[in-house]
Amino acid sequence: MRSRAFVAVLLAAGLVAAGCGGKRTTSSAGGGSCEASDRRITIATGNSGGVYYVVGGALAKLISDHTALKATAAETGASVQNVQQLTAGTYDVAFSLADTAADAVDGKGAFEGQKQQIRALTRLYPNYTQVLVRASSGISSPADFRGRRISTGSPKSGTEVIAQRLVEAAGVPFGEVRAQRLDLAKTADGMKDGSLDGLVWSGGLPTAQITDITTALKGDVKFLDVTPQLEALRKVNPVYDRGVIPASAYGQPADVPTVVVPNLLLVRSDFPAGDACAVTKLLFDRKGDLEKVHPAARDIVRERAAQTGPVPLAAGSSDALGG
Repeated sequence: MRSRAFVAVLLAAGLVAAGCGGKRTTSSAGGGSCEASDRRITIATGNSGGVYYVVGGALAKLISDHTALKATAAETGASVQNVQQLTAGTYDVAFSLADTAADAVDGKGAFEGQKQQIRALTRLYPNYTQVLVRASSGISSPADFRGRRISTGSPKSGTEVIAQRLVEAAGVPFGEVRAQRLDLAKTADGMKDGSLDGLVWSGGLPTAQITDITTALKGDVKFLDVTPQLEALRKVNPVYDRGVIPASAYGQPADVPTVVVPNLLLVRSDFPAGDACAVTKLLFDRKGDLEKVHPAARDIVRERAAQTGPVPLAAGSSDALGG
């Protein structure tokens, strides 16, 4: 599956290059400069089987082909690690779940007592909380995770944050879950070989390795409706909302209600305004190229782009978004 994700990124590069011809341009919007600087930047994405990785790789290619910036994408453990290494200077741009980003600016959770100086270029597509369990496990809600072997995502990932909050919202101390801190590739292996009872994954639709699991195991696995935990989650962070995993996403017999949370594209507070404007404008101007790489990009909506609170919008991004 790692190779499949890599091939998807290469395909993205081909589509972008074919559709755009590699021409670099600068522009302005809202009266501000959208001229990017001539430097190298690195984008922190996520697990190789996840949507961050695929979309992030395509975005890096777009930036390199259409601005003076030279961008590369890096595989990471995702949200928490991304924010920590963004502020440490390892990365220049980072994908993150909005709840993790909110914790960062408020100095809560993994960032307790240390408010992070980050800004958002834009709001992206939503992540869907995908809770998949073995049909024979007897698990019908996160309340049944006590004592069970559940993959809760890579260490320092946004998935791990949501998994812990979901379990605690169901009234179970997280320490009573036999949590397996696994990336998606190892999670898929564990579900297929029976070493896991279930998994929590926060990602776009569809996620390749969730498709791998559902295709391989068919009726031996099922998705859980976790919306009964939504109100408790909202007390922790109001960014959580109600959504639906369509039956068509993974060939399931019916739609499954779930909890969704937006994704944000983050930078440090000192990120140059011209670069912020150029990258943000490019993302929306060339969104169709991202959609060719992954359908989750269809849910990147300009009308909601500035809805990044409590994370402030980056200087320059408001110019790109026309307000």
